[in-house]
Amino acid sequence: MKINRKIAATLATSALFMQMMVAATFAMSCSITGNGSSTTNNCDFTISRTTDVNQDNDMDVDNDVNIDQNSGDNEVEDNLGEVTVNTGDNTADVTLTTEGNTNAANTQGSSAHNYDLLIKNNLSDSDNDIDLDITEKVDVDQDNDADVDNDVKIDQSSGKNEVEDNLSGDADPSVRTGDNDATVKTSTTVNANAAVVGADDEAGNFSATISGNGSETDNDIDFDALSDIDVDQDNDADVDNDVDVDQDSGDNEIEDNLGEVSLRTGDNTADIMADTMSNFNTASVMGGFLFGDVDVTIGSNIEDSTNSIDLDLTDNLDVDQDNDQDVDNDLDADQESGDNEVEDNLGDVDVNDTGDNDTTVSASTSGNANAFGGDLDIDFDVDLSELMSLLSALANALGL
Repeated sequence: MKINRKIAATLATSALFMQMMVAATFAMSCSITGNGSSTTNNCDFTISRTTDVNQDNDMDVDNDVNIDQNSGDNEVEDNLGEVTVNTGDNTADVTLTTEGNTNAANTQGSSAHNYDLLIKNNLSDSDNDIDLDITEKVDVDQDNDADVDNDVKIDQSSGKNEVEDNLSGDADPSVRTGDNDATVKTSTTVNANAAVVGADDEAGNFSATISGNGSETDNDIDFDALSDIDVDQDNDADVDNDVDVDQDSGDNEIEDNLGEVSLRTGDNTADIMADTMSNFNTASVMGGFLFGDVDVTIGSNIEDSTNSIDLDLTDNLDVDQDNDQDVDNDLDADQESGDNEVEDNLGDVDVNDTGDNDTTVSASTSGNANAFGGDLDIDFDVDLSELMSLLSALANALGL
């Protein structure tokens, strides 16, 4: 018997966001020049860009597998003639694969812009103002909640045979029980977040100049820029693997037979593997305002003029990465090839070859890893299955 069950990442349990239309780099210029006396001249700009990404997944998976195999439990009694009991092999192969709860977000942070602001050659008593207010906000929230329960019960028996009160003549009673072979693999890969907040490759330039203005002029350049980036990544994984394998090729009874008695019990082999990978966060943030050349000039203005250039640049970055992992592996194998009874037979008894019992149990759990940097190598693809490879690569990179 072979059971393969795979619950893969689908649109219901995965999310991908890519901001395809990023803010283009632009040049902003304002010139207040050559205006007459007692004039009032203003340039007033307000630019605001807000990106809000929310990705939430909730996965609840219950796998309940129950396999009962029996080729034994035979009774051969009160026969006259050859008695041979050969029971068949029992084989069970169970694979449970659960994948899901993946979020990928790729969005633009602050863009590089060129600014050229100029107040020049205005006559006396003029009032000249350039006011520029820029706000760029990016908020990325990625949340995963996975509850996976794998419950596998395998009961295999080729033994529990009874051979009694047989008159075999020239043919001796013989019992050969089959092998029991069980393989159980549970693989759970859940809860991965990847966020990239990018920026332009080139820095912008900033120039602000107040010069050559007349007496008693009031000249002001006020530039306020706010970049606010908030990335929250949260994972909660609860994984329970409960595997119980019970194998029996023994527990045979051979009693009150006439003739040489031969008993060979089969091998019991159990291979149990539980692999859990969950709760991985990676964030690459390259936002903020980037300026290459900055040129600020106040010069050659006539007496009694008031001139000011006020720059207020604020970059806020908040990255929160939280993981909660609860993994319970309860892996149990019970194997028996003995506990045979050979009694009151007339003839030689050969019970020298009881089967081998071989159990291999492997439990691997990795997770709760966070990676944050300004230039992490994250390659986005619209195929969300690629994020599962990212999860594995993160585990290797972080030594898990």
